[in-house]
Amino acid sequence: MSTLKKIAIGGDHAGYAYKKELIVFLENEGYTVDDHGTNNPDSVDYPDFAHPTATAVERGTYKAGILICGSANGVAITANKHQGIRAAICWNPEIALLARQHNDANIICLPARFTSLNDCKEMIKVFLETEFEGGRHQTRVNKIACS
Repeated sequence: MSTLKKIAIGGDHAGYAYKKELIVFLENEGYTVDDHGTNNPDSVDYPDFAHPTATAVERGTYKAGILICGSANGVAITANKHQGIRAAICWNPEIALLARQHNDANIICLPARFTSLNDCKEMIKVFLETEFEGGRHQTRVNKIACS
């Protein structure tokens, strides 16, 4: 994924402050970022932002996405309703690495209330630069879809 420089991002009010900073971080790393909101810290419903972000990745417009909310659970549950989406909750760089290597995750979900901004940057960097290993992991990933 390191050659793909287009990222979809979204989050709720709990992730808003981090999202603003992460967009700047990604743009400084050479990525084009499509922000699906929210655009202020007022309380909102996370599915309203997780669905458009997941849809953008699901349609292939973006190879990867980033979702941010308080615990990352709500956005992950929502995104994983989309066919072809493998949204992984990550809380440290090693989990982000394994989500890509072993699960071919295409959306990283970050818990803003439980991780630092610097840790989020590190996880995103690892996530975007790590390739899926395939092999025995591909067999497992092929069994995820319900259709």
